[in-house]
Amino acid sequence: MPNLQAIVDEIYARLRPRLGEGKVADYIPQLAHVDPKTFGMAVVTVDGAVHTAGDFDVPFSIQSISKVFTLTLALGKHGETTWNRVGREPSGTAFNSIVQLEQEEGKPRNPFINAGAIAVSDLVLAGHTPREAIGEIVRFVRYLADDESIAIDPAVAKSEEATGYRNFALANFMRSFGKLDHPVEHVLGVYFHHCALAMTCTQLARSGLFLAAGGRIPGTGHTVVSRQRARRINALMLTCGHYDGSGDFAYHVGLPGKSGVGGGILAVAPGRASVAVWSPGLNHNGNSLIGSLALEMLANRTGWSVFE
Repeated sequence: MPNLQAIVDEIYARLRPRLGEGKVADYIPQLAHVDPKTFGMAVVTVDGAVHTAGDFDVPFSIQSISKVFTLTLALGKHGETTWNRVGREPSGTAFNSIVQLEQEEGKPRNPFINAGAIAVSDLVLAGHTPREAIGEIVRFVRYLADDESIAIDPAVAKSEEATGYRNFALANFMRSFGKLDHPVEHVLGVYFHHCALAMTCTQLARSGLFLAAGGRIPGTGHTVVSRQRARRINALMLTCGHYDGSGDFAYHVGLPGKSGVGGGILAVAPGRASVAVWSPGLNHNGNSLIGSLALEMLANRTGWSVFE
């Protein structure tokens, strides 16, 4: 096993002069206030070791990374019928594109673009009030991370609701095709709130560890999903987790990952570790610029890749 702490420290030292590069997401007003020069990194291995650097203990808005957890919940509730409502293919278009949704009659291309995650929120809402569904999502993430302090940032949720015109359009569009079972405002209430989850890098890395450990939580041995389902979620993260930059991320990093416009990325090294990085400046695809570089450096130093 490589000396992970030394590698993490080296990555931080090398990238520190570049902090602040990229463009902080400002279309959600609350995210525009984040210091662009923050950077955190946490690597949690399947044997329980934790290696950190920078602002690893500062909570940030995980945004679309939460879609990994809502997809896991939806698959637990609905199994393979989930795929009747959302596809499994890369989109090749912007994460909030409405053009593709019209061409494909309201069925989103994958669960990680906005329309797909809205469809998944509708599935998670089945049998629940919006408040109950949001509570279930928060409890699930707390269970995965073994941390009861994880919570939704209400200011971010409110900011998203006040400015989420494109998401309202996507949801209404899907409803017009009969692809949503619940009222649009209920579905979007769940969607905006799970995207507003605030987590530290350490909490996020811990919450993704089940995907590195064949669907189980190391330490407790609890099974979250089957090994096959963990493998399939990882496959979707690899092919669709970075919007229309997913191929580029796979080329440079070679690990399943899911990004969020808050500047976070969750990456999975199957059988080895779960990694969370955070740097708010985004590249032109809406993925963390410095975070992507940090993960590429980690993959190069450790040799971790699903393409070995």
